[in-house]
Amino acid sequence: MNEQYELSVAVGDENDESSPVRSTEAPLASLMRPATLDDFIGQHHLLGPQKLLRKSIEADRIRSLVLYGPPGTGKTTLAHIISKHTQATFIQINAVSSNVAELKKIIQTAKKSGGRFVVFIDEIHRFNKSQQDVLMPWVESGTIVLIGATTHNPFFSINGPLLSRSMVFELKPLTEDDIVVIVKKGIAVLAPRYKDIPINADDATVRLIARLSNGDARRALSILETAVWLASTEEANSIALAAGHVEEAVQRRLVRYDRDGDQHYDIISAFIKSLRGSDPDAAVYWLARMLAGGEDIRFIVRRMLIFAAEDIGNADPRALTLASATLQAVECVGLPEARIILSQCATYLATAPKSNAAYAAINEAESDIQAEEHDDVPDHLKGTGYAGAKKLGRGEGYKYPHAYAGNYVEQHYREKYKRYYRPTQNGYEKIINQLMQQRRGTDGNKEHIYKGEK
Repeated sequence: MNEQYELSVAVGDENDESSPVRSTEAPLASLMRPATLDDFIGQHHLLGPQKLLRKSIEADRIRSLVLYGPPGTGKTTLAHIISKHTQATFIQINAVSSNVAELKKIIQTAKKSGGRFVVFIDEIHRFNKSQQDVLMPWVESGTIVLIGATTHNPFFSINGPLLSRSMVFELKPLTEDDIVVIVKKGIAVLAPRYKDIPINADDATVRLIARLSNGDARRALSILETAVWLASTEEANSIALAAGHVEEAVQRRLVRYDRDGDQHYDIISAFIKSLRGSDPDAAVYWLARMLAGGEDIRFIVRRMLIFAAEDIGNADPRALTLASATLQAVECVGLPEARIILSQCATYLATAPKSNAAYAAINEAESDIQAEEHDDVPDHLKGTGYAGAKKLGRGEGYKYPHAYAGNYVEQHYREKYKRYYRPTQNGYEKIINQLMQQRRGTDGNKEHIYKGEK
């Protein structure tokens, strides 16, 4: 080969002598790498029928793009599939081992050839600013089509000018169901290694592997490969894959936890009741149990969001803000670090002052709406934003609170009075209580306004 063609070997070309040979003893993740879009599992939001990325690959109309997502979601696999579909020269490099000299060599080769050049840069976030700057004019001119793969947010890790000339496609962690399919296929691919000995795995064990992989197909196949080998060392007529083999393969004790059964409901119940009972130690224990069992962290945060409003409410309005921030933070960070954020939120909620007054208020109001005739809106509260409203008396007599001292004035906002919100003496609600008593009279009752009393 001359220098030009040494640079232009397409990745994954099984007919090319320079491509790695994938024997049955190769790592399972390598054996399982899909060769076509139809074999690709997951990422339906990008590769489903009529989706832009799929149509672009099939039509060989790829433009510069960045594939962004966590490990084991298919970024490199997609690049391999593109290499098989494209008629362009396809070059793969890794930013960890590459340098500016190699980039310039590739660009010079592309300029001389005059044809289409697709350059796939794995872990592109590893390139520093100057290395990325080398690419920018050649991507802009179309000399090369860039495909970058990164686990880091490209809007932080890739130069703005280069990013503006590329499309960004975000790959999501694979779903548990996606990984179940991959694991089942992996069992079939492993079968030739073990001759005529059948490999058996029940659905619970397969799903256990899927849960422990955290959306990472490569990790799932690695666990499977090791667990099957462990099971094969036992003297038996078949390879019976069990939870114990999976536990040994991942080198961690598996926690008894069923995400679809009693453990799921009982432990989240114990967690919430520990928060309500202001016991941060018990709350953290049950949180750790859920995390060790592979519970969806978004499910945990959603329950904490509800708890912050239902059980803390206005006794500490910051609780709901912190729970909302926790949801956003764990989405950005992911496990294992997300456990720290979850622990901070759980301990804050457990130690915060408690009040279910807001929760009780909406329950009582909804009950009345179902049981009683609905109130008419008083004329002074009705909308006035249309011609003729004044003639109908809409808004007449309305008192604008900001025109009065303290931004408050007594007037009625329903035809009849009923109190729903009864703040406690806990936390910030004690202050709310004082304000309400000042505005409603010493007993906090507003009924005198509705009776026309002074």
